[in-house]
Amino acid sequence: MKLKLIVAAALVAGVCSTQAVTQPATAGTNANPEAAMTALFGDPAVVKGKGFEIKRSDLDQVVSGAKANAAAAGQQLPPDFEISVLNQLITIQVLLQTANAADQAAGKLEADQQYTNLLKKFTSPDAFERQLKAVGMTVADLRAKATQEAVAKTALKRLLNISITDEDAKDYYNQHAADFEQPELAHVRHILLMTIDPATRSSLTTNTVAAKRKQIDDLRKRVLAGEDFAALAKQFSEDPGSKENGGELPEFPRGQMVPEFESAAFALSTNQVSEVITTQFGYHIIKLLDKTPAKKVDYATAATDIKDGLARMKISKLAPDYVKKLRTDDQVEILDANLKALDEKVQANQAAAAAEAPATGTSK
Repeated sequence: MKLKLIVAAALVAGVCSTQAVTQPATAGTNANPEAAMTALFGDPAVVKGKGFEIKRSDLDQVVSGAKANAAAAGQQLPPDFEISVLNQLITIQVLLQTANAADQAAGKLEADQQYTNLLKKFTSPDAFERQLKAVGMTVADLRAKATQEAVAKTALKRLLNISITDEDAKDYYNQHAADFEQPELAHVRHILLMTIDPATRSSLTTNTVAAKRKQIDDLRKRVLAGEDFAALAKQFSEDPGSKENGGELPEFPRGQMVPEFESAAFALSTNQVSEVITTQFGYHIIKLLDKTPAKKVDYATAATDIKDGLARMKISKLAPDYVKKLRTDDQVEILDANLKALDEKVQANQAAAAAEAPATGTSK
């Protein structure tokens, strides 16, 4: 019962601007495919229940964002991903029907805090809005969805009588000390000249690649001669995720960027400019702004996340049966025949797995 999945999946195609280095955005593609589908086929309700409907566009917005992110990472979503998302959307809606004024207020506060924390991962509010636009969302869309999720989660915690104390959270923190070690972080600007076609990922012509190499060499010379790195990045970089911010990227740990980029970044000293770095995407020059040393996150900083995580663990055990009852009470019906058939198949598979579990356990 991981209610946070919905917003995360809707954003995952572009919300982290570091994706611009690890996986450049595709130029010239339809940034809002669900809107195009709606224009062609309308926006029918795929689910109805007492007091709510879920439209096809509600589902498509989440799924299309997740598909885009998976494709960029060279991965595939599981076959039942769409119905999994739909069932979570249903869960949110049936819980919203039970929410009281206190749930609404607490949920809004939590969603506002999530939004504030998310903004910190971007170099500017404008950069954040551009990344949302790339997946067909607005800030208003995001905040509305986040608020719905938070209200639903708050209502569920109340209905299931979920309560996590400071003592519970401190015990977890002390018993999982290694989980709160924050690795060293690098904070850089970079200029990227791409040597692949962003739409097809195929290599550019030999002459074009040679011209790009000469251009990046010239840009590095200009930086070393004293020209402003940020201004040059804004003018010449072909990384859409950081170009408008002067090539600046959010802080990142080891293991997040492509290896060549990461090695060069962490080898630099503050304000040092790298040699030309070649990656699968093209030629880069990198300027290190600063590094944040590895440290342990203190309990006060981690407490909210710990409590949230412990609450989710309890919810995951108690919620399925409770939500199933709410769905029955609210007369939830999946209207789309294909989605309904897929849901029935998933339910049958889950029932079969549950039936086999005891036998598996006794055979050990």
